[in-house]
Amino acid sequence: MNILHAFSINNVGLLHYVGTALIVTVLVVTIRRLFFDPLAKIPGPWYAKWTDVVLKIKSLSATGPIYVDKLHEKYGPMVRLGPSQVGVTDISAAKKIHTVKGDYVKTDYYLGLGYRKENVINTQDPETHRRHRKLLSQPISERSLKAMEPQIEEKIRLTIKRMGEEMKTRGAADVYKWWMFMATDTIGQLTFGESFHMLERGEVNTEIKDIQLIGAVSSIGTQLKAVMPILYHIRLPGFTDSLKTMSDRQSTSAIAKLQKLGEEMESKDQLLFTKLVKGLTMEGESLTGTELVYNAEGYIAAGSDTTSNTLTYSTWALCRNPELRDQLVKELENLPADFTDEHLKALPYLNHVIQEALRRFPVIPNGLPRYVPKEGAELGGYWLPGRTTVMTQAWSMHRNPEVFPNPDEFNPARWENPTKEMKDSMMAFGGGTRICLGMHLAYIELRLGLAHFFRTFPRARVSTLEGMKDDDMIQALHVVASPQSHRCLIEVL
Repeated sequence: MNILHAFSINNVGLLHYVGTALIVTVLVVTIRRLFFDPLAKIPGPWYAKWTDVVLKIKSLSATGPIYVDKLHEKYGPMVRLGPSQVGVTDISAAKKIHTVKGDYVKTDYYLGLGYRKENVINTQDPETHRRHRKLLSQPISERSLKAMEPQIEEKIRLTIKRMGEEMKTRGAADVYKWWMFMATDTIGQLTFGESFHMLERGEVNTEIKDIQLIGAVSSIGTQLKAVMPILYHIRLPGFTDSLKTMSDRQSTSAIAKLQKLGEEMESKDQLLFTKLVKGLTMEGESLTGTELVYNAEGYIAAGSDTTSNTLTYSTWALCRNPELRDQLVKELENLPADFTDEHLKALPYLNHVIQEALRRFPVIPNGLPRYVPKEGAELGGYWLPGRTTVMTQAWSMHRNPEVFPNPDEFNPARWENPTKEMKDSMMAFGGGTRICLGMHLAYIELRLGLAHFFRTFPRARVSTLEGMKDDDMIQALHVVASPQSHRCLIEVL
């Protein structure tokens, strides 16, 4: 009894000390957050001082950009999103964050993208990014892509042909599907010298299904990094394999394709990875075999549904507004039969349409989180300590009514005389040193795709076949935004 009694007394004492420690901890945290928090002056919802769980829930439900945008409407260009996270729409602050100096590095958010596969897109290390970008940028520059234009145009012509065939048999063409096939086959052709042949087959192959599923799981990883090691190894409901199995299969395929590219080098000179596979060295630097594989995979993932979704929304926006469509058709009538992208770059209205589609329907709508440099910085009139996460999102930057009047309206004419604020607010391809490497390729595909489509189908309109309606085109705001119904039916008169 004495032993039990002593144990009971000691146990009560232990609980007393633990309870006291917890109370003291809560009091210290509370006092710090209320009176000494360096972000305390930044406006925002009361709960943002304590947690960012609301932002995570909204992001996982594909409404994160809308939630953040409403906070900006209520609290202003600088808004508290979490204990150490701040949303930014102040133009000067956004430019400072995405400066070419590159001292605002990517946050752990990017660890969920391309999980366990570091590439030029997701790397957090500035030195690794500098080396990768230096070696990868020249083959995908605007000048280098001119030599690849015939391959791009071949895919687009086949796309238009397949759309026409589907219109005849189905009554309408699902341009969302065909533009996705085109962009994916094109980036496959330019990366590996071998298309995925989805345009010919009219369906998604296993390799692209793997990429799409990996992307879906990775988007979860951007918000819930702690669960990624678990998600990586288990098979989720509705998935045929684990993320690891799909990832390994994807890498095996990429390795085989790059090896084949190396064996057929002489006949595959005009490709994005030809010189790198040859062992290109610039100023004594090169990419390892593993780095080549991971960047090739990143190209396929980043260069497919981003461009295709912009093409889809451009097509839809014009087809639902005959006045805008006819204005573009009239401009395209003056092109020679053998027009090239160089001709299209000189067409004002076509390029206004593209710019407006990038603004109105950003395919990367979420924030681009960065860490404030360790020495801290003043942004938007507030002092932010080092390692604070600052987040600029295209969804909000592109919809500021003071910069873009009637921001929900698709109005290409707004780009006839753009203001400096309009130009500075555009973040369709990111900014600074981390601006999208594939930007020039995307513009070529957008120009050629729209020109060939509306030259072939000048009377195209949105179809009502199979219950197609405007609500189908509401954007599901995941890491890459797409129509929530995953279709866009277009028909011809």
